[in-house]
Amino acid sequence: MSEPAEAFYLPLGDDRYEPTRATESPWDPTAQHGGPPTALLGHLLDAAAGPGMRLARISADFLGAIPRRPFRVEVVQLRPGKRIALSEARMVFDDRPAVVARAWTIATGPTPPSTGERIEPPALPETEQGPDLTGWGYGEAIEWRFTRGGHDISGAAEVWTRVRIPLIAGEKPTGLDRTLVVADSANGLSAVLPMTEWLFIPPSITVTLARFPEAEWVHLACRSHLSTDGLGVSHATLCDPDGHLGEVSQPLLVRER
Repeated sequence: MSEPAEAFYLPLGDDRYEPTRATESPWDPTAQHGGPPTALLGHLLDAAAGPGMRLARISADFLGAIPRRPFRVEVVQLRPGKRIALSEARMVFDDRPAVVARAWTIATGPTPPSTGERIEPPALPETEQGPDLTGWGYGEAIEWRFTRGGHDISGAAEVWTRVRIPLIAGEKPTGLDRTLVVADSANGLSAVLPMTEWLFIPPSITVTLARFPEAEWVHLACRSHLSTDGLGVSHATLCDPDGHLGEVSQPLLVRER
């Protein structure tokens, strides 16, 4: 494995950031994987929500390939509120947005008398498992421990993930950061066709979270379902060692290379 990047993003000041090699897309080395941009915009939207509010859902739309070069971020509030609010963040290159994310934030409150059915994720394997991902920046930035399937195995996959580096240089990664960085991997992990022969590109991702993880490890249980007319949907259930975190959903463009 090569020397890891300092972080996924280097802050440049004035709401500008520089993506590092850790953001590298599997489709194009000059573009960013969808996970780090979603995580960065989610991080900034959650921070802008203020005390007593927490991000509950983020939907990020990828308006095209996301360049791996410096950009600025714009954050605006669309629907203010004391208990429920909606905000938007944009990743802008040369005055053109490449990613637009909207997040609902909800005020936290007392613990309810019941929290629903408990989901028990598989045990964490003792060692990292899967193919050698040396040479791919994003792949190297994550520790992968599969409990079902794998990077080189088609079909449903389940994996424990741990982000090796901070989202933003100089900042300790949050539970939200660790979750959103890996959430966009759901479609690639659960691919039902070989990546060397097929494209399955998500133009969007929606992540709904009941809570943020307390520990470093986030588990994804991923599935993809393809239609007969070249579309598909990928989804994942997110857990940490204490149980259910939330859900991921992505529409897919499916085409032969």
